[in-house]
Amino acid sequence: MSNPWEEISLDDYEKHMSLDSVRQLQALDSIMKEQFAAYPVETAAVLGVAGGNGLEHIDTDKFRRVYGVDINADYLSAVSQRYTQLSGVLECLHIDLINEAEKLPQAQLLIANLLIEYIGYGAFQRAVLQTAPEYVSCVIQINTDAEQWVSESPYLRAFDRLDEVHHQMEEKALTAAMNEIGYSLILQESYPLPNGKALVRVDFKKNEV
Repeated sequence: MSNPWEEISLDDYEKHMSLDSVRQLQALDSIMKEQFAAYPVETAAVLGVAGGNGLEHIDTDKFRRVYGVDINADYLSAVSQRYTQLSGVLECLHIDLINEAEKLPQAQLLIANLLIEYIGYGAFQRAVLQTAPEYVSCVIQINTDAEQWVSESPYLRAFDRLDEVHHQMEEKALTAAMNEIGYSLILQESYPLPNGKALVRVDFKKNEV
């Protein structure tokens, strides 16, 4: 069975995420600007890069290499076409994070926004251990209604199969999972959304050995 994310068109996804009633694309764009600027690193990996929202904030004077990782090859094609100005810095990688974490390259900063929900804590731990970053910056969605975790929109049918892979997120559980593999919480910020949901950014730093 294919992963549901391989079947969702980028157009449906981005139109849904940018609706005034959802506004997650806009929120994530400003959060990614902060994520790219936050730490003294020159390599980064963005897991679940989708159509590349937020990549325009990559400072090519700062970053030597940024990896954009996704399970959907069409999304990665769109990223390559949209961000030609990042040629030589941005490298797109087609990887199934649940089954192919060993293909991930190492990077000093790992960004995972609205991704852990779809791979689970265990697969995320494996991805972090493989990437071996100094810093991990994640965004998770906190839902007031566990049944209706995809926001109402005209594009809702496109997301029908996501129930198969969705995991409800919780900051404490994510922090515990990261502690298990040697990372400590260094930042937590909440970004309220229009429809009662919230995006929560949680950043971690690798413990000194």
